Amino acid sequence: MARRKAPEDLSVEELRRLLVEKRRGSRKERLEHFRRTGRVADATSENFPSVDTRDGSDLLAAPVSPRRRFLDGVLLAVEVLAVVGIIGVLLSGFGLLQDLNREVTAALNPVTPTPTPLVMAVILPSGHTPPDAQGNTRPNEAEIPEHLRPMVQSLENIPAPPPSAAQAIRIQIPSLKVDAPVIQGDGWEQLKKGVAQHIGTANPGETGNMVVSAHNDVYGELFRYLDRLKPGDQVIVYTQQRQYVYVVDRTVIVKPTQVEVMASTADPTITLISCYPYLVDTDRIVVFAKLLN
Repeated sequence: MARRKAPEDLSVEELRRLLVEKRRGSRKERLEHFRRTGRVADATSENFPSVDTRDGSDLLAAPVSPRRRFLDGVLLAVEVLAVVGIIGVLLSGFGLLQDLNREVTAALNPVTPTPTPLVMAVILPSGHTPPDAQGNTRPNEAEIPEHLRPMVQSLENIPAPPPSAAQAIRIQIPSLKVDAPVIQGDGWEQLKKGVAQHIGTANPGETGNMVVSAHNDVYGELFRYLDRLKPGDQVIVYTQQRQYVYVVDRTVIVKPTQVEVMASTADPTITLISCYPYLVDTDRIVVFAKLLN
């Protein structure tokens, strides 16, 4: 019979093995007790795989219940929804910040709208009565259809657009020796000062129809000799930045109410208008010129 060793004579490995065996025995006793009392299921290796611990003892892995799996799934779904919500809030805040930046930029750089006629002209500009012996004249209201006269008066009150570098400031017609300032607006007072541009028509070089007019027998007679222009003659318009050269295309004589000659065009065009004939002023002479590329 082997002599029992005293605890102090045992090696570390032997003490560890004794401790493991003691733990296993204690665990088996507890499981057996729980099994007899019906408080635990059969704890076999098939149902509960063991897990080795660092000290060499094997522990039984606890099974995951369906309820626990359900709660874990719910928590995962809540976390995913929370992340999606945070991302949505961040994106919404970014969009609001962009809108705010655009509003601030618009407030710091206001765009001044260019006034344009609400209705098209009902009569061609520059109309007036023939001057008397003293050179006196006045607007010729007789050539305006009576039912359209209130509309003409409303158009005369349209304010001129604010100055800009794109506006015409001078016009030259070399073949007629014309060199005159361009005034915005073609009302009676503007036509006294130079060549008047109809408000709302294209600026020099722009796509569309730039419509200008001047008198032929009063206030400088700037457009007296429009009937001498021939196809190929040049009309030069200046802005603060550059000059634009137009080439005469054709000339027509029309009635004062034929306002379709002022319609916008698909190409850069300038239209020159004046009363006709000289000192009679019952019609209008209209010269069309296209931008020289």
